[in-house]
Amino acid sequence: MNFKSIIFSVIIGLSTFLRAQEKPNVVWIVSEDNSKHYMKLFDKNGVATPNIEKLAKKGVQFNRAFSNAAVCSAARSSIITGVFGPKLATHYHRSEQKVTLPENIKMFPEYLRDAGYYTSNNAKEDYNIHKSNEVWDDSSNKASWRNRKKGQPFFHVYNIGTTHEGSLHFSQKEMETLKTKTAPESVFVQPNHPQIKTFSYTNAFYRDRIIKMDAEVGEVIRELDRDNLLESTIIFYYGDHGGVLPNSKGYLKETGLHVPLVVSVPEKYQNLSPFSSGTATNTFVSFIDFSATVLNLAGITIPETIDGTPFLGTNISKNTLQNNETYGYADRFDEKYDMVRSLRKGNLKYIRNFQPFMVDGLMNNYRYKQLAYTEWKALFDTGKLNDIQSQFFEPKVAEELYDVENDPYETINLANNPAYRKSLKQLRKNLSGWMKSMPDLSLYPENYIIDEAFNDPITFGQEHKKEISSYLKIANLQVISFKEAHPKLKKYLESSDDLERYWALISCSSFGTQAVEFSDQIQQMMKSDSLLINRMRAAEFLGITGILDSSKYLTEILYESTNEKEALLILNIIALQQDYYQKYQFNIDIKKLDKAVFKKKLIQERVTYLNN
Repeated sequence: MNFKSIIFSVIIGLSTFLRAQEKPNVVWIVSEDNSKHYMKLFDKNGVATPNIEKLAKKGVQFNRAFSNAAVCSAARSSIITGVFGPKLATHYHRSEQKVTLPENIKMFPEYLRDAGYYTSNNAKEDYNIHKSNEVWDDSSNKASWRNRKKGQPFFHVYNIGTTHEGSLHFSQKEMETLKTKTAPESVFVQPNHPQIKTFSYTNAFYRDRIIKMDAEVGEVIRELDRDNLLESTIIFYYGDHGGVLPNSKGYLKETGLHVPLVVSVPEKYQNLSPFSSGTATNTFVSFIDFSATVLNLAGITIPETIDGTPFLGTNISKNTLQNNETYGYADRFDEKYDMVRSLRKGNLKYIRNFQPFMVDGLMNNYRYKQLAYTEWKALFDTGKLNDIQSQFFEPKVAEELYDVENDPYETINLANNPAYRKSLKQLRKNLSGWMKSMPDLSLYPENYIIDEAFNDPITFGQEHKKEISSYLKIANLQVISFKEAHPKLKKYLESSDDLERYWALISCSSFGTQAVEFSDQIQQMMKSDSLLINRMRAAEFLGITGILDSSKYLTEILYESTNEKEALLILNIIALQQDYYQKYQFNIDIKKLDKAVFKKKLIQERVTYLNN
């Protein structure tokens, strides 16, 4: 190499180093399982969080920040990729089999590393994705920005588990003996919950955990201050999805999706924020936007594969600042299946239940370790709840619509209110359009997605867009009158496409006894359909309507299954029938279950529950 080449290389290297020096550091402080509703900064019924409040005084308070999913793995998978979960098949919690990312999609810290950043994560990951070794320089309990090279910009994630759901798994004895710092009699118990001691105590206990979490946030900020990094570091504080009081985490209520978010931008990087320091904004942002935002702050071109839009950095559009909508999704949470989508636009919240005969309160082993859940269910079983408090344990409707400013806990469904008919139709159209545009892979059963799409879900979705649109059309028969849906249901029940029959059966179940004229045909499908889960869906319809005792058929269908996720779905239907419809009593013979299937933890938990 000649002298000029050496000088040129030195100049290029120095230039690259200086550009890296100019890049802001970014730190995410993440608290688990808490929505904005329990913090005074965001809600009058919350507790004081002085460290987060101090951060907001010098930063930006986002009053409309949302997770797109209501549970850890699904939410974090969308954050780390910037891709909607139903598009990437990363939205089931939790999947024992992980998705393989296509070659053109990376976890976004890889782009930061390529640009010279040091990336560290302390320490929770919880992605439903096979992770490359190129994502983190360090992901461990010892990970720190202090391990980077001198002068190297960094992206650091610090996770706080203090408010996690598991912290509320106290016993009856502990509740009676452990005093809370927050007085139980002083807390607000939301109207869809029973106004009883257990809920007051749980609310107080949870607020104590939030206070402790806030102190931990403060300690991270002090560590940055000790290292003289506050003036060069953009700090995000946010909750990783909604809270853990019943009907929050795992559900598309605002308490499951609406998270606290504060971002502090130091003075030297104020040009990277369209928001003034010390202000609050009602601009809607969601987790799908986070990866794009960090890349934009770092001056990195945002890959076209990312679904989100940056809300900080350069060239923030007027449309972004005026954004007033966010999408949500909920499918399987451990052993409990459902399929729900949501769209909030402004003050209106639209929820689409694709299996409206499902019951939110269906047994979910981890949820019911919380005393508040078990006591709530006991009060329902003994008829001691009012109509609003009982909704959690009753079949749903296909569409829900709420004015969440006037009804923040979503108790009054406006879907049938004539004054909201135009808004309902528009939100329905927008949601369906979003699902088709991804496309939404949940129109296939989970076991099918795992077998056929996990190696390249994006390509699979694009190649099957037409079929997915067809299945969505059949599912959307649920939102029109049965009279109008009737000829189409008849057509699709006879379809040669297995999944057109599958969705026709689900839609028949959503109509309940209105669809009894199909009962003979559905009985025949229960006995002879070529697809096992179609036989299950047929048995489900007959159980929901009470036309026929289908418990024996459901049990035999379960014994035939050799696929874990298929068997788990069948067990979900069995639990629904046992607890909420005809109250069939099941006794699952473990010896008749496929041995490989029964080895799975979630299967064992569901079978143990049913056999007790």
